[in-house]
Amino acid sequence: MVAAAQAADSDICVLADAETVLLPETVTLLKHLSRSDLDWFIFSVSRNISTFPYHLADNGTQWLDEDDKEVSFKKLQEIQFDKWAADGSDRGLIVAWNNPGSPLIAGVMPSFLNGRGAHNRWLIHEALSSDTRLVFDASNLVLGLHPENFSERHGISTSRNASSPAGSWEYGINQHLATVYGSYCYELPRRNSPMLYKVVKQYEDYMLSKIEELNLTDSVINKEQTAHEEGGSLCKKENYYSVAVSLPHSLEMLLQLAADKNRSVVLAVAGASYRDMLMSWVCRLRRLRVTNFVICALDQETYEFSVLQGLPVFRDPLLSPKNVSFDDCHFGTQCFQQVTKVKSRIVLKILRLGYNVLLSDVDVYWFHNPVSFLHSLGPGTFAAQSDEFNETGPINLPRRLNSGFYYARSDGATIAAMEMIVQHAANSGLSEQPSFYDILCGRDGANRAGADRCLEPSTNLTVVFLSRDRFPNGAYRGLWEKRHVQSACRELGCVIIHNNWVRGRRKKLQRQMESGLWDYDPSSRLCLQNWSDAKRFSIQNDEPVSYDR
Repeated sequence: MVAAAQAADSDICVLADAETVLLPETVTLLKHLSRSDLDWFIFSVSRNISTFPYHLADNGTQWLDEDDKEVSFKKLQEIQFDKWAADGSDRGLIVAWNNPGSPLIAGVMPSFLNGRGAHNRWLIHEALSSDTRLVFDASNLVLGLHPENFSERHGISTSRNASSPAGSWEYGINQHLATVYGSYCYELPRRNSPMLYKVVKQYEDYMLSKIEELNLTDSVINKEQTAHEEGGSLCKKENYYSVAVSLPHSLEMLLQLAADKNRSVVLAVAGASYRDMLMSWVCRLRRLRVTNFVICALDQETYEFSVLQGLPVFRDPLLSPKNVSFDDCHFGTQCFQQVTKVKSRIVLKILRLGYNVLLSDVDVYWFHNPVSFLHSLGPGTFAAQSDEFNETGPINLPRRLNSGFYYARSDGATIAAMEMIVQHAANSGLSEQPSFYDILCGRDGANRAGADRCLEPSTNLTVVFLSRDRFPNGAYRGLWEKRHVQSACRELGCVIIHNNWVRGRRKKLQRQMESGLWDYDPSSRLCLQNWSDAKRFSIQNDEPVSYDR
């Protein structure tokens, strides 16, 4: 959001909570500050009001009372407020700055999870610490109102806007990123000690008073407390690295924080060679508002990168493969065999902890969230994508179960079957994929039931091969070769499409970018905003970008 604001043509950028009612005082103040030739940054804490008896007109331009009569802004300003809004959270904060083309902060902007707390107050702290702008506190003015009952009256869910409770994954990762990227961990250019200015109104005009003693206990991150919690001063470089590359979350804790109400998690397994594809996959899931995903990093480099991107990531060194090739880890290689066998072992570990798992390779593009549908298939059912490329005939033929997209429930039958798969794969010189079919459907398909199912006899586990129109593989109907892949998939009703049946990392990346089914810009490390941006990005990158980033 801040990056988009910095790239805008506007002279002034304003960020405010969507539930905050901005008053005319805001525009008046910004007009006054715009006369300055200096760069400035201003923030204000809105006033909390318990009841807000007004509603917006259908055209969204006037406030109306209960009798649908227009209410003036002057009337709004006369409302008695209870206190400053949302003490200790990001709700109700208003921030604004001029000249977006010049640096807002001297450090690096983290990949905060929007609506999860810590980022607005971090921004205030960084603008103040960076000493690149004059920073003003306008909280003593009433610039905005924050109605407690606004969401309830308008039927709006506040789950995305409210700060997550302390201890949740989202709150924890934002707090961690704020610590790692805090300017007090960097050596920034400082002409003098940071000074804060207060805006006061006097004689119908604005005056500025300097605050010599900086005291923003509720408005900025407390450096000393954070350093103490992390075990020492974060300003020391030797301590910074240890903080930057690890999170205080075990796999068990991460699953507890990330799982949905049905105790289901989406699992991706990735190494450094597919880091950009991992981020495109993450950006897509975030756009679909899928939050119950976790990532298993195959190497320390991917783990560190994921931590700094704000991803729910873990690494199991005991299960991670050794010597993973950057460019030569595609289907059929020894590296590919090692990586795939890690996936089934991680899935089994999560199933034993009591969580259902949707394993999705990062080269699977999601059009919709399939978790609810897959969970609805019921217990004792294992759902997997079919790798059959013929458009007619059975889709459960030998070795046609794709182990890059499947849903496994945490029940006795599935766990027992996964244990057999892991054991079979450990004694095989192939990847894990043939082990899935040979165990679940039997050698040469002995356990097939009809054209799209298998029944594993010892566990009575039903294996469902998913419809290829809705869950197509990379060879089905030549979808990836279509001029408009998205339109072709929409006509079929695709839920996902797998970017497999192509050999080599660069070819896979290039095919997905050229199709427009790409959601990440590696150069800026930002998610693309929409499909047209993705298509425009692919046109500008006829040659593969630098994937060794």
